[in-house]
Amino acid sequence: MNYSEIRNCDIANGPGVRVTLFVSGCTHHCEGCFNEMTWDFAYGELFDESAREKILSYLEPDYIAGLTLLGGEPLEYVNWQALLPLVRTVKEQYPEKNIWCYTGYRFEEDILDKFCAKWNDMRDFLSYIDVLVDGEFIMEQKDISLQFRGSTNQRIILVQESMLTGNTVLWTGK
Repeated sequence: MNYSEIRNCDIANGPGVRVTLFVSGCTHHCEGCFNEMTWDFAYGELFDESAREKILSYLEPDYIAGLTLLGGEPLEYVNWQALLPLVRTVKEQYPEKNIWCYTGYRFEEDILDKFCAKWNDMRDFLSYIDVLVDGEFIMEQKDISLQFRGSTNQRIILVQESMLTGNTVLWTGK
């Protein structure tokens, strides 16, 4: 997996001060995408042990609320497979910090119904994700007043609560 950027003090992609990882590779190609260069799976740098260690060290300060994965598309197969060891380690080392993930895929239809049925490790991956922002960015539904998302079709989902109850539970901002 390649990545385009690691930010150590991001306040736009989840609550609080966050570390963000922008992965490379996306097949959605949403019109109006803010990060078109990350559609290319070869864009940026190789996500190696050095990048992983950089993220873990950036997460260390108490004022960092958590990690956000975005891109590109973190849930492209090659990407989430590479991210699984990272999210596992983040939760082991920093259990008090949350992990947010942005995806153009829909939670119920794509992730639960298709990905979890196709790949056993997807449920393992989801077990480390606290919040998922789902749905492709749709230019006609763009709304700059929305918190942590770009278009009105996108939802902010509490993953663990949703998996536990079997119903999609939305984040209310608390």
